[in-house]
Amino acid sequence: MTEKNEGALRFGRIAATLPVKDIERAADFYVGLLGFRKVFENGSPVGFIILERDDAELHLTLQKNHKATDFNVAHMMVENIDRLHDLVQQRGLKVVKRLQDKDYGLRAFVFEDPDGNRIDVGQPI
Repeated sequence: MTEKNEGALRFGRIAATLPVKDIERAADFYVGLLGFRKVFENGSPVGFIILERDDAELHLTLQKNHKATDFNVAHMMVENIDRLHDLVQQRGLKVVKRLQDKDYGLRAFVFEDPDGNRIDVGQPI
C-alpha cells in the first residue's frame, strides 16, 4: 500500500508562548533588557503581546494565576551567550543551570524570567 503525496508538508513560523502574571512587566523585561520589540498587542487591557528580535519571536499571554513550572518552557539560540548571561546576572534573575560548555556542542545555561518561566539558552561552541 502506498500513500498519495499531495504536496510536501511545510511549516511556517512557530513561537513559544509564555504565560505571565504582569504582561507589562514581562514586556519591559524582554524589550528593555533583551532588546525585543513589540510588534502586536491585543485586548483592553492588553492580554497578549508578540515580540520579535532578529529571527526570534516570542508571545506573552496574561495568565493572572500563572504558577511557574520546574521545566524549561523555551529554548533560545543566541550569539554572545556570555553577554546574555552577564545581563541576566546583573538583573538579579535566578540562574537554574550555570553557564557551561556541553558535550553536545553548545555553551548553555538556564535562567528564570521575572515570572519564573525557565528559559534554556544555547550557543554553538
